Amino acid sequence: MIMIQKKNFSKQGKQNRAAGARFELKVRKDLESQGYVVSKWMNNVSFSDGKGEIVPAKRKYNPFLRALSVGTGFPDFICFKINKRNILGVEVKRRGYLSKDEKAKCRFYLRKKVFSRIWIAKAVKDGRKINIEYMDFKKKYGL
Repeated sequence: MIMIQKKNFSKQGKQNRAAGARFELKVRKDLESQGYVVSKWMNNVSFSDGKGEIVPAKRKYNPFLRALSVGTGFPDFICFKINKRNILGVEVKRRGYLSKDEKAKCRFYLRKKVFSRIWIAKAVKDGRKINIEYMDFKKKYGL
């Protein structure tokens, strides 16, 4: 008789969130080492009434941990270099894929010229080491 182990999705979710947070921190440190000033983006896009508008990001409360997470905006970071006019939005995705809703938000930001460019930071494995690959949203998905 073969015993089949059930996956503990609660444990897997915890590990995935922790890995995502570690990768986000790694991306932030990498951008800062490239000379960017990096800050969390605290806004989101709301598509109410068919048109988009920028609204403050809602805070998420986890009643089990009794924790309030603040930085839930899209994209994750706003970056710029001193004395440069380009403002960069960076969304951190370990796999590099955006949802349909996230693509619409990126297109909104680019059309309204909130950001000059939006990068997607993707994790690329090199053996055990995880490297960061930046993809330009316009080149990957078009406007």
